[in-house]
Amino acid sequence: MKVNIGVVIAAAGQGKRMGGPVKKQFIELAEKPVLLHTLDLFTGLEYVREIVVVTAEEDVERTRELLILYPHVRVIPGGAERQDSVYLGLTALRLSDYVLIHDGARPFLSRLTLQRLIDAVCSKRAAILAVPVKDTIKRTDETGIVMDTPPRKSLWAVQTPQAFALSDIISAHEQARKDGFLGTDDASLMERLGQAVHIVDGEYTNIKLTTPDDLVFGEAILRWRKEKGQ
Repeated sequence: MKVNIGVVIAAAGQGKRMGGPVKKQFIELAEKPVLLHTLDLFTGLEYVREIVVVTAEEDVERTRELLILYPHVRVIPGGAERQDSVYLGLTALRLSDYVLIHDGARPFLSRLTLQRLIDAVCSKRAAILAVPVKDTIKRTDETGIVMDTPPRKSLWAVQTPQAFALSDIISAHEQARKDGFLGTDDASLMERLGQAVHIVDGEYTNIKLTTPDDLVFGEAILRWRKEKGQ
């Protein structure tokens, strides 16, 4: 089955938790900026028809210069919130029936897992990557007192990409904008409209680079994959 997939890469965050003067998408990982590692996940795949990178307005020119060897990738300025930026990316797509929404600082996704996600969204219209939570989770009140312990078997840690039929997720974003609703992820915009969102098994190595110690883990993941010939 031939499908037309678009990719929206959200790279407009400030990366304050990473610290330091360099935003995380520009940090060098194994002598290569993180954003380029992320883009390489999707380039060269025949079903990916278009890629849009959404970044902060002040970083547009720098990002375009960084992507000089990626002429098929468009760079556009984002909005005030991640949700705004993703919406701008979605509405910039012109050739796609389905879309993958991915974090610019999540460069460790495997092609095998990506293909499972593509297969799921083409049959189910909404699918997200997630892994079972390993740790015990506690819910607390505003004073820090434990209220209860949710059963771990029902808890999943959600990752990106999140995949949707393009028309569905645009409609969900537009309804959220109309209602003034700010979700924690794109799937939550679908969920509030009663749309079924299906989980696809992700990978524990598909981490997002958020704090400095994540860079240590990231380097280890790259070394491990190189040793395995991946």
